[in-house]
Amino acid sequence: METMEIIQGFMKKEQQEKIEKYRVLNETVKKGKILFTGSSLMEQFPIHELMMNEGLGLTIYNRGVGGFTTSDMLENMEEQIFGTEPSKIFINIGTNDISDASRSFEAVLESMLENYERILTQIKERLPETEVYMMAYYPVNETDKVPETEWAGEMFANRNNRNLPIANEAVKKLAEKMGYHYIDVNAGLCDERGMLRREFTVEGIHMYANGYQVVLKNLKPYL
Repeated sequence: METMEIIQGFMKKEQQEKIEKYRVLNETVKKGKILFTGSSLMEQFPIHELMMNEGLGLTIYNRGVGGFTTSDMLENMEEQIFGTEPSKIFINIGTNDISDASRSFEAVLESMLENYERILTQIKERLPETEVYMMAYYPVNETDKVPETEWAGEMFANRNNRNLPIANEAVKKLAEKMGYHYIDVNAGLCDERGMLRREFTVEGIHMYANGYQVVLKNLKPYL
């Protein structure tokens, strides 16, 4: 078996284990609270520790799953969204769709938006009173701290600072169409080049806690 197939198999198993954990966790949640959901950029948000530092007494459930695409979320809506019956949903999903280097950016954006709309339609049907906040995608850093691997080249083929603003504009239009909120909480994340600040990022995409601290500051008015 090829190395990439082994890695993908391990990731899939890990994802399903997380989903099962979420299913069990959802049996004991308090309904009507705040939900963070999406892929790794949401899963890795250290929201509970940052809230303690800020003295914020909010109940927030995090149901992000690393590596998830919009298709994956559609297959796990109960565990990632409906099981918590939230009053507010903050959603960041789609960057892994955009990362697909096997197709053009236009093609991946089109299919991602179709799935995103299906997700939102289900939410509107099942949780009509819930406020939904669709988060802008974070900027990336395509040069600093990026590992010199084939994986890195593929990762930034579509997921780059030229395309992400286009995707954000499309998500904003989708939010307007669905009657939901689009929020851009990226102020302060970029350097003078318009890239995710070097000190905030692990490998050009994912962020350390100091980057999420900036996001939380911008996110507070919506919580």
